[in-house]
Amino acid sequence: MKSETIRIDSLSIGYRGKSSVKVVAANYNATINSGELTCLLGANGVGKSTLLRTLSAFQPKISGHIFIQGKDISDYTDSDLSTVISVVLTEKCDVRNMTVTELVGLGRSPYTNFWGTLTKDDRRIVEHSIELVRAGELKDRMVHTLSDGERQKVMIAKALAQETPVIFLDEPTAFLDFPSKVEIMQLLHRLSRETGKTIFLSTHDLELALQIADKIWMMDKTNGLTIGTPEDLSLNGSLSGFFARKGITFDRETGLFRVENVHTSELRLVGHGQKYAMARKALQRNGILAGRSVESEFFIETGDLKDTKYVVHPIDNEPFTVHSIEELLNYVLQQKPNH
Repeated sequence: MKSETIRIDSLSIGYRGKSSVKVVAANYNATINSGELTCLLGANGVGKSTLLRTLSAFQPKISGHIFIQGKDISDYTDSDLSTVISVVLTEKCDVRNMTVTELVGLGRSPYTNFWGTLTKDDRRIVEHSIELVRAGELKDRMVHTLSDGERQKVMIAKALAQETPVIFLDEPTAFLDFPSKVEIMQLLHRLSRETGKTIFLSTHDLELALQIADKIWMMDKTNGLTIGTPEDLSLNGSLSGFFARKGITFDRETGLFRVENVHTSELRLVGHGQKYAMARKALQRNGILAGRSVESEFFIETGDLKDTKYVVHPIDNEPFTVHSIEELLNYVLQQKPNH
């Protein structure tokens, strides 16, 4: 059963100078639960990294409280905190002459003696952490020979080896290609389920966060902190205005953001599923607003995937079929419907 791991009350974050205080964000109230993947979203400069560093105790808060497992973060010693929070930073881990197993073993440092000697139990935890991220085939590899995606998996294994109930990650997919981004986000989601840990990360990968995260934290300077499931934030309109800017729009039908095209005409598109979505996408890319809610005499039926045909219903002629989106576009663009 999920339980509250982190609670922030009236939290203000920022920086203290010698004679002034710069407040980045003020009066935040929120909770984070165990067994959930929570993604922090926001434009550059809004304070995501400041919030993450403050929650990680890397920098002091301006005011308010941060409770972790019911205890104020200021009441933890540094030693105690290292057994409660583990952090994976954005920077690439550039180490040489060290194997994956040795690097993951550094996650046991809060529990080892002065010399960092690993016990049999420590080695078992290290091996289990490597297996949890499904990197068993990498355990004897030198870290500097790994790809960026492999290296990030190893850094997550190191955080797991630290055996903390909370893992914070700062832009964990920043340097990765798209397949690796997806793999890391899916890995973190799976780990939140399998381990029951609280996993909280900042990211610019908006589309992935909306598809994989259990909870979204949206930071902006106007509305402060908005929190909810991706689906609730979509339905209540929060996502529509969050990244509202020229050229980007939130598509409520798909629950994702898309490039906004200038529409010079519109037509009714009838159907469902992948064929409908792809036809709609192609038409909108070509300046035609298409959808089930559009009213027009000229309309198109997409059918389902089992049927390769698209049925075109012209205004003054009999319906006819085409067999690809390319054919469909060629006809529609010649007609230039404007209904």
